Amino acid sequence: MATVEELKLRVRELENELIKCKQKQSAMDNAHNQEQHRPKIDKMSSEVVDSNPYSRLMALKRMGIVKDYEKIRTFTVAVVGVGGVGSVTAEMLTRCGIGKLILFDYDKVELANMNRLFFQPHQAGLSKVEAAEHTLRNINPDVSFETHNYNITTMDNFAHFMERISFGGLEEGKPVDLILSCVDNFEARMAINTACNELGQIWMESGVSENAVSGHIQLIIPGETACFACAPPLIVAANIDEKTLKRDGVCAASLPTTMGVVAGILVQNVLKYLLKFGTVSHYLGYNAMKDFFPTMAMKANPQCNDRYCRIQQEEYKKKEAERPKVEVVEEEEEEIVHEDNDWGIEVVSEVTDMELEAASGVVPHLPEGITVAYTIPAEVSIM
Repeated sequence: MATVEELKLRVRELENELIKCKQKQSAMDNAHNQEQHRPKIDKMSSEVVDSNPYSRLMALKRMGIVKDYEKIRTFTVAVVGVGGVGSVTAEMLTRCGIGKLILFDYDKVELANMNRLFFQPHQAGLSKVEAAEHTLRNINPDVSFETHNYNITTMDNFAHFMERISFGGLEEGKPVDLILSCVDNFEARMAINTACNELGQIWMESGVSENAVSGHIQLIIPGETACFACAPPLIVAANIDEKTLKRDGVCAASLPTTMGVVAGILVQNVLKYLLKFGTVSHYLGYNAMKDFFPTMAMKANPQCNDRYCRIQQEEYKKKEAERPKVEVVEEEEEEIVHEDNDWGIEVVSEVTDMELEAASGVVPHLPEGITVAYTIPAEVSIM
């Protein structure tokens, strides 16, 4: 009779075989779908025809919202965390025609993820980055994709993560244009924060609460705005291992609606930042219970625990000091001079002299230079 350990080993072998079968089937489906793909488009067109996948996007240029929408194809965005927010974010950017997407995640697709958007049941068992790439490439073959199936918080992987965001741009050897944090834990956020502070890389952080009814996005410019370590959550400030806070059998809630809203707000600000239109929010929250959207801006903390953050702050101060000052010329107001007083105040009566005389009584004889403030109306006889 087989022992428990032998049975567990056999279960793992069967699970691996199942994953391989699913991957093989997914590859076959992908090959079949590629036969039905539209050809790649070299240049975006604003031609209004049903066969143009960019006509609605290029309309933003025609309507004066965006000056040069085609520039979207020159940017590279790295998405860390391809879960409920990250997968939808990646899909939106793909549909918008972003030049290149680099996806980082080490998790697998599970049936428990089906309450969210994007992933499908037949992808269960595949790595999230692999499943995402298959779907996204089918949506828009014009976008370049790069995937990394690993945890960025380990020492070796963190070094590779730094290398890819430094040199993995659309033009190999150049840095990415923006990093999006769509992770669900503080450890990964701090890893991204550390990398971006050291490299001076601008990034956007996002998150959804454990009760699934609130979320936020935050633009972080090293040295200029508060980094994630400048005003860290209590769990980070107290140096607590977040793994000890999780309870067995209890998982965080998840709503596709909240995650969709947060992803939409995130991508909207990504487009505004990259294409330079509108106002990019430094921090924008979302409370689903009251449909409340709080905003704020947080300055960098001079006593931040991150050494590279403090270095970036000094660099920012130097750049600001070297920037030419814009002189504001104040126009001198024309001095008002009034013959009666220094304040230019004049009281004007709305009653004419004739009306005043008719309504007034007899004016007494007074010495020269003295006048009455008011007169007593003449008595009116009642018939």
